[in-house]
Amino acid sequence: MSQRVFQQFINGAFRNGAKDRWFSAMNPYTGKSWATVARAEVEDVEAAVAAARDAFDNVWSRYTGLQRAKLMHRLADLLERDAHAMAVLESTDNGKVIRETQAQMLFAARAYRFFAGAADKLRGSQIPLDNGEIFDVTYREPLGVVALITAWNSPMGLLANKLAPALAAGNCVVIKPSEHASATTVEFCRLIKEAGFPSGVVNVVCGDGEVGNALVTAGVNKVSFTGSAAVGRRVAAQAGQHLTPVLLELGGKSPNIVFEDADFDKAIVGALAGIFAATGQSCVAGSRLLVHESMHAKMVHQLAERATSIKLGDPLDASTEMGTVANEMQLERVLASIQMAQQEGAKLVVGGQRATGPGLSDGLFIEPTIFDGVSNTMQIAREEVFGPVLCVIPFKSETEALEIANDTPYGLAAGIWTQDLSRVMRLSKALQVGQLWVNTYRSLAVQAPFGGVKESGFGREKGLEALDEYLTSKNVMIDYSNDARDPFAMKA
Repeated sequence: MSQRVFQQFINGAFRNGAKDRWFSAMNPYTGKSWATVARAEVEDVEAAVAAARDAFDNVWSRYTGLQRAKLMHRLADLLERDAHAMAVLESTDNGKVIRETQAQMLFAARAYRFFAGAADKLRGSQIPLDNGEIFDVTYREPLGVVALITAWNSPMGLLANKLAPALAAGNCVVIKPSEHASATTVEFCRLIKEAGFPSGVVNVVCGDGEVGNALVTAGVNKVSFTGSAAVGRRVAAQAGQHLTPVLLELGGKSPNIVFEDADFDKAIVGALAGIFAATGQSCVAGSRLLVHESMHAKMVHQLAERATSIKLGDPLDASTEMGTVANEMQLERVLASIQMAQQEGAKLVVGGQRATGPGLSDGLFIEPTIFDGVSNTMQIAREEVFGPVLCVIPFKSETEALEIANDTPYGLAAGIWTQDLSRVMRLSKALQVGQLWVNTYRSLAVQAPFGGVKESGFGREKGLEALDEYLTSKNVMIDYSNDARDPFAMKA
């Protein structure tokens, strides 16, 4: 198969990096390079930010909300048209099964439609003051140029979470996808051009952390970052040196809690979806399964049976249920976490190895892995693995379950399985998370805000709340009285 070529996208044109350097995109299923990507230099980042700034100052800021909405609806049409081709591209790039990547393309299109509907409804407010002869109004205005930095596990889905509200709010953007999965983001720019967005409104620079560092410190008005907590700290620190605000959507070690009155069959499905969907490479992965002691043994037994029957294979095969991890570095991290768990005394129930077998030998496959006998103090229960590794922790009471669930530096998501409405209401307030699922797991909607607390980050994506992340308020006071004022006293 011939190598695909992906360039930078700056000021409406595809182009090589300033020093004409390239890096390879590896297919995690075949283990071979399938594409080359142009590497951005500092000069490219500066050019992209300058193009975005010029487009914002001279073109995009003059577009009405209705004009922005029309372009976004057109973009959604194009993404729906090309959803399968884009899904093939993403599955080739990061090893995620096509049944999920295609669904994510359609979900992304829905996000552009949702925020397009809000683009012409960004209202300020008129505020009554104590002084009846001063008219006060607040405008909601775009920030200007925003840096959008996405991760490799769901490039197009994560991009839609950021780009859709940023465009609806009237901002221009510079995007940096992960160097481990850049292809779909660059290809998406062809749809941006076809939709008719003005040059410079959307720009893409590709590369590693050095490129990200340059973008964060390039004078943008905000940074929106999705990735690990460790990198998120560095992004926040760099941005803070320039007093640039940030939105951080970071990792998690989410508790999925099964109570004694749960619908057992539904809870089994929820536990499997929580950790083995997307090969566990999800920030909301339910990697800590807390199970009431009365059903602990039964749950572990049935999960082990189901885990061993998960079909691994070609991500482009619609029957495949679990694909590869996205890159060699992640494979090594997951295997190291499994080894550490065994050293700490966790009981390996199933899995624990690099998967082998027909059609798997060249790919970065890891067996669906379950540990029992896990203490919440173990590293495997405290650090994000970002792979198909489940820790099962038994509990005796609701109080104990809540203590274990909250005893983590993270606070992104949680799930509870129960028929007790009073318990649902208690835990919905007591669990320290930004997203709680009840009798379901890993369900998302563009209308519902999403984000974390504690070391899982801050700010919200999706939902109307996301618009606030890309808008600022300007207050205007108009004195229409005929009175002269005392220049040395504040006027109230």
